[in-house]
Amino acid sequence: MAKNPTSGGSEDLSSNEQGGSVDKNSLVVCFGEMLIDFVPTVGGVSLAEAPAFKKAPGGAPANVAVGISRLGGSSAFIGKVGDDDFGHMLANILKENNVDNSGVRFDHSARTALAFVTLRADGEREFLFFRHPSADMLLQESELEINLIKQARIFHYGSISLIAEPCRSAHHAAMVIARKSGCILSYDPNLRLPLWPSEEDARKGIMSIWDEADIIKISEDEIRFLTGGDDPNDDNVVLNKLFHPNLKLLVVTEGSEGCRYFTKEFKGRVAGVKVKPVDTTGAGDAFVSGILNSLASDLNIIQDEKRLREALLFANACGALTVTERGAIPALPTKEAVLQFLAKVTA
Repeated sequence: MAKNPTSGGSEDLSSNEQGGSVDKNSLVVCFGEMLIDFVPTVGGVSLAEAPAFKKAPGGAPANVAVGISRLGGSSAFIGKVGDDDFGHMLANILKENNVDNSGVRFDHSARTALAFVTLRADGEREFLFFRHPSADMLLQESELEINLIKQARIFHYGSISLIAEPCRSAHHAAMVIARKSGCILSYDPNLRLPLWPSEEDARKGIMSIWDEADIIKISEDEIRFLTGGDDPNDDNVVLNKLFHPNLKLLVVTEGSEGCRYFTKEFKGRVAGVKVKPVDTTGAGDAFVSGILNSLASDLNIIQDEKRLREALLFANACGALTVTERGAIPALPTKEAVLQFLAKVTA
């Protein structure tokens, strides 16, 4: 493919690096960051205490794209990585996992983002990011693979791509294209406070596109943050402060406890599936993969509470299985594994 000249200097994928297949009827296009996570080789330590680190592909939107493909769905990823060994490795991981990567761009002037992440002994995750700036922040509107966005049934994104220009403008432009093309817009804020200039900037940035989304997945911690400390377990807080008139589905994830769901017609809770956790990285992304894969096959699930509950139980199981192994992408389950797991735990 031809080079795509920009001020940052970048190009799109050569044809031999493109991967994945596109199904127009159920395609989920994920937009945002893909990076390298460095995780300690032992658990329960701070970053400073870690004896060594293992590299793993990461980035929430990319995890979701791979998760959908693992479940047998059709997915694509749009984003930017460095024209370096890590960037090309990530593009190839998408290809190997049957994710369409024709929307990946390479930047010649910036490196692929790196993140050091650990689960400390007290259960808290600790992050250290290297993005000064990283390639994902430099995606420009002119580099968007417009035809890929137009083919999507669901267009999924987070908030990290809203932090800095030019990626912020590219994100907004992609949302406009998706909306005009009749896509369902799916939003997982995926709050990473250390990446934002301030708490106020994070709150403002995340809420700036809130009312555009058809589907939102949010965690209890994110509810506390966005509402200024309100009780995330109070349904009235969710309905009065976070549910907006255009929203088709709002899901609150509660970790191992399961999730709550809110639509215009009904609300409820689906219990979690208990497992022994090894690494919680990617659990939320696996959950999103599970629910979006179901909705991409049949959007009418949102209007049928029984079927929606079944889809959310499936998504809970996707998240549960993911925490039983280390790393996000390596641990994302297949549809067969999820169904076998559910058959065991519901027997």
